Amino acid sequence: MPETPTSPGTGDPGLDRVNALSPPAFREEFARCLNVDRWVAALDAERPFASRQELLAAAEAHASPLTVPEVEAALSRHPRIGEKASGGGTESRWSRGEQAAVTAGGDTTEQAFKAANAAYEERFGHIYLVCASGRSPEDLLGDLEARLDNDPEREKRVVGEEFRKIALLRVEKVLDEV
Repeated sequence: MPETPTSPGTGDPGLDRVNALSPPAFREEFARCLNVDRWVAALDAERPFASRQELLAAAEAHASPLTVPEVEAALSRHPRIGEKASGGGTESRWSRGEQAAVTAGGDTTEQAFKAANAAYEERFGHIYLVCASGRSPEDLLGDLEARLDNDPEREKRVVGEEFRKIALLRVEKVLDEV
């Protein structure tokens, strides 16, 4: 049986692993970064990537902008800010790490987030989503409260941008897994 040609390695073990994934494995892995079928399919179609920068540029381009239906579908996979994601899977682990500052804020912060989350969900009909990595509990709570002033259309665009930020951070995490 003749050998199937393969793309040459990039010298980046994480990128080489991503490039070598079967289409179903790629879709599963990247749906954890951003649960938007169009985005995942577009990235899969562009493989193999020659560099991390090429993959990240494609990931950003295909996530800019997300449609309202894509944002709504992706929201279904995210826990509320301030609540620990359940489960032992990669996506739950990532979410817990991304929200570490919020969950370390103490009881007062936790109660403030619960109240602000309830007001946000009442206003917009979905959970508050933010790229929480590297942000303090006070900063995140201030962001949540400020976004309550957005109109629903503006808020969907903001949520889409937050998803894009989260997706890019998670693509980096995928690349760092060897």
